[in-house]
Amino acid sequence: MRYEKGHKDATRARIIDIASKRFRAEGIDAVGVASMMADAGLTHGGFYSHFPSKEDLVVAALADALDRGQAALAAAAEEAGVKGIIARFMSAQHRDHPEVGCAAAALAPELARHPEGTRAVLSAKIEERVALIERHLPPTASAEARRRSATAIFATMMGSLQLSRIATDAVAADAILAAGAEAAERLVDTLPTR
Repeated sequence: MRYEKGHKDATRARIIDIASKRFRAEGIDAVGVASMMADAGLTHGGFYSHFPSKEDLVVAALADALDRGQAALAAAAEEAGVKGIIARFMSAQHRDHPEVGCAAAALAPELARHPEGTRAVLSAKIEERVALIERHLPPTASAEARRRSATAIFATMMGSLQLSRIATDAVAADAILAAGAEAAERLVDTLPTR
């Protein structure tokens, strides 16, 4: 059976989208190829015409999710600078919907045990996040101070979001998120000048 031009690319994109959401919601190891392909309306055997292995899909899904997240954070930065990034990242909406949120925050602990090539993709995308924050920090600080602050801001946001997701009490979860946002904003406000 012949498919129209672009069918394979569209199918691959659908698999990546489903995998990206399921990996962030359930964890990579919890998502089997067969169930994921069923969600896409495809057979398990069809997977291998798109990806040589599940790890190759992990890399593609991770890159796609992080690129989408980067675009959303860049839009927030254009509107309100670093504080816009913080507000978007540290929202209850982001916390409560990991399936469409930051793949680094959702998957970093699990990805730390994956092959170096997969970790390299995550590392490069985190570098892009830090660079985005750095570009929107006041230019009155030295390049080194902006870099260190941008790294600390992202680490604060990511860790706070993860802790907030772990909390079983809604009030505590909100308090963790608020404290993390406040700490990240303080890092912006106290950036040393040259």
